[in-house]
Parts: sequence; C-alpha cells; structure tokens
Amino acid sequence: AFFATFHLSIAFVANSNGNRIKQTNAFVPFQQQRNSALSGNSQFFMDEVVKTDVEDKANEIQVIENISKDEITNNEEENPRLSGLALMLDDGTRKSHSVAQNSAFVTGFFKGLSTRDSYRALVTSLYFVYTEMEEAFDTTTTEAVLALDDKELRRVEALKKDMDYFYGSNWSNTIEPSPATKAYVARVKEVAEKEPFLLVAHQYTRYLGDLFGGQMMGGMATRSLDLPKDGKGVAFYTFDEIPSAKDFITGWYQRLNELDLTQAQKEAIVDEANLVFDLNIGILTELDGNPFTAMLTLAINTIKMKFGASKSN
Repeated sequence: AFFATFHLSIAFVANSNGNRIKQTNAFVPFQQQRNSALSGNSQFFMDEVVKTDVEDKANEIQVIENISKDEITNNEEENPRLSGLALMLDDGTRKSHSVAQNSAFVTGFFKGLSTRDSYRALVTSLYFVYTEMEEAFDTTTTEAVLALDDKELRRVEALKKDMDYFYGSNWSNTIEPSPATKAYVARVKEVAEKEPFLLVAHQYTRYLGDLFGGQMMGGMATRSLDLPKDGKGVAFYTFDEIPSAKDFITGWYQRLNELDLTQAQKEAIVDEANLVFDLNIGILTELDGNPFTAMLTLAINTIKMKFGASKSN
C-alpha cells in the first residue's frame, strides 16, 4: 500500500518486551526508500532516530503492531491482504514506484518537518485535499465508496484543530491552496463527478497510510518541531476512536475485497492509487525547507529525550 501519507508510513512491529524490532513489509520498505534519499551522516542520524523512537515507544505502538502480511497470518481467509483487490493494490502500488519517486517523497516529507512554516504549509494542503475528499464521500451514491467510508478515519475535523493551533482563529478566510494542492483537489473533484468508484483509491492511499504511520509520524513531527507533548499540532495523526489498528485494517481490507467491481475497475483503482502518489509528491516538492536540517534536529531532540529518560532512571 501507499508507504506513506503523509505520510511516509514507517511501519514497525515490536514484540511484547520491546527488545526485538522488526521492519514490516506493510508498505514499500522504508530502508529501501531511505537509502535512495540519504547518505553519510544523515543516514546515521536517521538510523539512530528511528531505532530510538521505536525502542522508546515499543510498548505504546499498538497502532502498528503485527500488521504486516507475515506477522498476521498466511491464511488468505484470515488475512484479506493476500488476495483480491487488497493484494492488487498492495502489490500494484509498491512495484510501480521508481527510486526517483520514492526519494522525492522522503526528501519532501522531511522538508515538511524542517520548520513550523513548512509543516503548517503541509497541514494546509492536507486540509484542502481532505475537505474535497470528504465532501465527495458525503455526496456520492456509489456503494463501493460508501462501504469503506468510516467516520473513525475521517480527518477534516482533526486538521481543523491543527489549523487552529498553527494559525489561530479565523484562518479559513486567509488560506489559499498551493498550485500542487489545486491539482490534487481538481483530480478528486473530477473523479467524484465522472468515475466515483475511483474514490476507493483515494480512501486506500490516504486513510490507510494515515493509520499505518500516524503515531510514528506524529511523534517525529512533535520532536522535530518542538511541539507540545499533549498532541497539539499533530491531531491529524491521532486516531483516538480506533483502539486496535490491526483489527480495524483487517476488517477494512475484507470489505475492500467484497466490493462489487469489475476487473477493469479494479485495475483502474490501482492506477489511480499510483496517481495519488504522484500528486502527493507534487505537494511535498513545493514545500520550503532543508530536509537535512529536520533530520539533524530530530536526531538531536531524540537523543536528548533518551538521555533525559536515562538520567531520570
């Protein structure tokens, strides 16, 4: 599936005591994407950041625990990701992304974490995209879309909280979408009007990416930008109404496989999911900021946090 949303969804699995950390194959392997984008000291910093972040949160990361195909089961009846449209989307999106695309995504994501202004611009773009998406879900009569439209996944209200935090009140009349955001929104509108079944691709690439990597990405944004520890500014990445991501995602994939779609429609949905990846890259490419500054800040703050925890113990 879409290895991010913003997501760069880094999916890990921690065992019960947190001593063994294994990268899952839930999305395109993060190591592969990272190696194509980073080198030298920056690679070392990211190794340390990700290792420390997962170790420190091993007992908290229920959101992404045991989600990979191998970790759940190899039984197709119990793991819907091994068959049907779920398998087509997972494999079709993973295999189609070039090294250059993945590098651009990773670099763009860390540009968004380099300054509060850059992150605010990212949140603003997401607000416009999700507003258009969720308005389309509200008005569509397409059964395939309605079957996958869960209120627990919706993000507009969470994004409004983040916008309040970064802009203050009365921001709705002062913001404008960037050129790449306009292109993304226009595609959602076009699909909703002409081929609404393709909205399934937008549900898959956006919401599952958000849910897979939300807790990890929210933590990275909080430390990189020195945001409040109470979750302000990262409501987008918080899914309080989903206690078990594993169970929720398994059920979502089951419903995905049960949709009444033709083979041609399924293939079109896979193509649309890959287009969404490119639209995301467009938004990230527009962001100002130095990705390596974000990586360094994240590494330093993570080390400080770990050192402080060690001293207190």
